[in-house]
Amino acid sequence: MAYINNIKMFVRVYELGSMSAAARDQRTSPAVASARVGELEKHLGVRLFNRTTRSLNPTSNGRLFYEGALKILDAITEAEAILTHATAQPRGTLFVAAPLGIGRRLIAPHVPAFKQDNPEIELRLRLSDRSIDVTAEGLDLLFHLGPLEDSALKMRFIAECPRILCAAPAYIDRRGMPQDGAALVAQSHDCLNLRFPGAREFQWTLQTATGPQRFKIGGPFESDDGDVLTGWALDGHGIVLKPIFEVADHLRSGALVPVAAATPPLPVTLAALTPHKRLRDLKVSLFTDFIADRIRAELAAMTVA
Repeated sequence: MAYINNIKMFVRVYELGSMSAAARDQRTSPAVASARVGELEKHLGVRLFNRTTRSLNPTSNGRLFYEGALKILDAITEAEAILTHATAQPRGTLFVAAPLGIGRRLIAPHVPAFKQDNPEIELRLRLSDRSIDVTAEGLDLLFHLGPLEDSALKMRFIAECPRILCAAPAYIDRRGMPQDGAALVAQSHDCLNLRFPGAREFQWTLQTATGPQRFKIGGPFESDDGDVLTGWALDGHGIVLKPIFEVADHLRSGALVPVAAATPPLPVTLAALTPHKRLRDLKVSLFTDFIADRIRAELAAMTVA
């Protein structure tokens, strides 16, 4: 078992490029990470990394061993998955990531119930609206909201999430009610945009009578946190484009009202992405099934008066 743990640590050091980052990922100390890699190098009789005070780079032997190490770990994962299916006793740690809004509202509330049903599974949930590298993060499962690019990951469709343009009544009183996307641009409405490094959508795509059309909107505020945008909208600072599940309560209470209803936003796809090597892992499929059922039920129950 110690040898396998050393291989796991080597792989994470290789992928993350840092002893300290790998140690955090494996929930241990940099000293332990360094010791495990050192033990592996001693066992193999070769140096796997060139180390300086400022950098750590794999040697040619390290690059060769990485490919073999991945195969070893994949074989162990598959063997464990086969045994888990046979015994129907899923166990181990499940690393899951999701966008902030989805994670906070539609996933995190159900984690305790999943844990109660599956006491041998430890779940680590990482939430971010930024682009996530599944390999670098060492993830088993990624919930993705939005257009899907070509990927080596296996995709499982969960639901189409309706979206809406909305603003606070105070904003409408001050600036007027825009009827459509063209009015958003022509009347220079304050639009609150979600932007972060690497973001590609700098325009809003809305459904018009002639099909989807992009509208180049602008505004005084932007953020990489969707909840910050919702807060600004509630305070009357502008119009926000949101999945309905993020603002359903505010719409029902009247704190936010729909705007530009003649050109609604297109729905956005919610999917679960899984590395192919995790497809046979029972705990991954169990959690995906569990969350997908609850997300679909919640989305179906969300109505705007």
